[in-house]
Amino acid sequence: MMKKSKETQKLKVKLGQGQGDQLSYMKVPIKKASRKPSIFLKAQPENIAEEYPGLENCDEWTDPRERLKPADQLQLNENELNEEFTRILTANNPNAPENVIRYSFNERCFKQVTYIEQMAVHFAADGCMLHKNSDEARRQQARGETGVAIITDAQAEGEDNEENAEEQTGKEEVPEQEAERSSTLPPNRDAKKLTNQFNFSERASQTYNNPYREHETQTQPPPRTTFGSGVTQWEIFDAYAEDFAYQQLEKNKDKAKSIVGQKDGTTVRKKVLTSELQTNDMSLVARAAKIVERMVNQNSYDEIAQDFRYWEDMSDEFRENEGTLLPLWRFITDCTKRLAVTSVCWNPFYDDLFTASYGSYDFMMQPKGCICCFSLKNPSFPEFSFKTNYGVMSIDVHPSYPHLIVAGCYDGSVAVYNSKVSSEAIHCSNAETKHSDPVWQVKWRSDDLDGNLTYVSVSSDGRVCVWTVAKSELSCAEVMQLMVYGVAGDGPDGTRLQTLGSGTAIDFHPEHEQTFLVGTEEGRILLCSLTHHSHYLGAFTAHQMSVYRVQWNPFHPDVFISCSADWSVKIWERAHTEPLFTFDLKSAVGDVAWAPYSATVFAAVTADGRVHVYDLSVNKYDAVCCQTIVHRRKTKLTRLAFNRRTSVVVVSDDRGAVASFKLSPNLRRAPRDKKGQELTRSAEAEVEKLERILQVVRENPKTSSLSLATSAVQWSNRARKKF
Repeated sequence: MMKKSKETQKLKVKLGQGQGDQLSYMKVPIKKASRKPSIFLKAQPENIAEEYPGLENCDEWTDPRERLKPADQLQLNENELNEEFTRILTANNPNAPENVIRYSFNERCFKQVTYIEQMAVHFAADGCMLHKNSDEARRQQARGETGVAIITDAQAEGEDNEENAEEQTGKEEVPEQEAERSSTLPPNRDAKKLTNQFNFSERASQTYNNPYREHETQTQPPPRTTFGSGVTQWEIFDAYAEDFAYQQLEKNKDKAKSIVGQKDGTTVRKKVLTSELQTNDMSLVARAAKIVERMVNQNSYDEIAQDFRYWEDMSDEFRENEGTLLPLWRFITDCTKRLAVTSVCWNPFYDDLFTASYGSYDFMMQPKGCICCFSLKNPSFPEFSFKTNYGVMSIDVHPSYPHLIVAGCYDGSVAVYNSKVSSEAIHCSNAETKHSDPVWQVKWRSDDLDGNLTYVSVSSDGRVCVWTVAKSELSCAEVMQLMVYGVAGDGPDGTRLQTLGSGTAIDFHPEHEQTFLVGTEEGRILLCSLTHHSHYLGAFTAHQMSVYRVQWNPFHPDVFISCSADWSVKIWERAHTEPLFTFDLKSAVGDVAWAPYSATVFAAVTADGRVHVYDLSVNKYDAVCCQTIVHRRKTKLTRLAFNRRTSVVVVSDDRGAVASFKLSPNLRRAPRDKKGQELTRSAEAEVEKLERILQVVRENPKTSSLSLATSAVQWSNRARKKF
């Protein structure tokens, strides 16, 4: 405690500073009446100069102050001085960023954040104090578990009274004050001081688990009897007759129970006959029937299934550069026997499922068409089928949605089918937007910016169109007209008309979606783009007759292959107008396709019923496999397609049949290194393998036509032997 008294203490006050740096001091009495002392300076300003010489100028602070204005200050009038300027204070943080962009996982894109936090925290500290009137403080005080000293109202009033008494008396009463304070404080001897008042103790309870009990029931086995009997034809007839009589009796009972009432001249049927509710819908047992059918087919075609899975031609070890095709299943139905298979396409998701379209190449007699989806698990009957009013010339299965099939018909119309919904087309072109000639090929493309499905069609009318599948309509946009430059026709009034070409085949680049190839009936191959509608990127004078197929190499981005009715198959490079390889197959080539497992293997089918398989890495001149598939003279092979994951190829003809074959080991030979060890297949290795072969052809251009000359000589020698 501070000792209080009324004695005057000496306080040195610096009054001023005169000449000679002499300091003067005076004694000032100080009275302590409260805790915060006040200082009273007792001075006599009248005699201070006489009593303390050198302080004549100590009253300069009482003189009025003068304002000092800078020389370049603006001179404002009264109105300008009274003019008010409004300033608005905002709570925005000046250091907060204005444009914050974050990634939205819902919309899968970067979006700007609309709300930006403007609050700036300068200081934050977590406290451990509790208010005395709060619920938590009362609970802790009641339990007596807190170590925090909680000050009550009585203690606060006692301290205030003590301070007032000290101010009045001003005497030292330290022992008495300590006794009073100790008497007012509550006893807290038994309270335990906790180091953390927010401590947490985990409490748990355990219950008794009943032991497991086993319940067993034993019964006698049901009685069994061995039954055997013979069945004859008359017993079967009697059973059918008995069942038919029972059905007739049930129908008569239902008719007798039906009540027919008449109200206001109208007949109202009170009860619906149960026979109307009973339908012969096979959809109730369709799944079970399909499983049973596949089980029966598995037993019927067990040998073929074993060959498909395990058979390998051992004779390939003795034939280095030759291979064979093993016949597997043959797919044909009654409704497609008189139709030609115009297109074959494997399903991108299911390895055992492929789709075939049926039409007719006899343009004088055009029957109705059909689309069938076959499975290797059930060669006797198609999984799905769609009937069309006109022959189907081409089909394509969507790469992302395997249940969507697009078809181009002989009358110029295009349609989209969904195998999950119904057997009817979900979208079909109308008379205004369809082609005027047969649609020879259709191709699915990637979705547009709005997420709508799109595909491209090419027709004999010289138009290439892009179709967009919306929710309720099918829209068409013409991309390009296939002009034949240098050939013009005479109009009715003597004008020269531009001639349109006839498109027969189309294929899009595997890497650049806007670039595509178009084959024409004039024998030309046009390199086009969806972004350049007015001109071609390139033109190749490829064949002498109609081009039946063009296809990009799946590994090399600049190589493509073509086939034609002029008996030839040619391999092209994008930068050269002349073919790199030319193969004469001595018959009209209906289709050609690259193998999906190798950049140097391709196959072609001809009108004489043969399949030719080439491997440029093994033999650049002759086929490694030339096998006759159809032995009939009038039967022609039309299309073929490689399976993407298995060593199976399907071949179709103009009699409505599709046959499947397994490639022998020599036809799908894996690449080997110099030591003879097999290398892993990769896209880079396949491109490098094909590039080495093309480099040899580029250095010696004459070798490109060597195979054609060799084949012509062999054909002439065989013809001479026959005659």
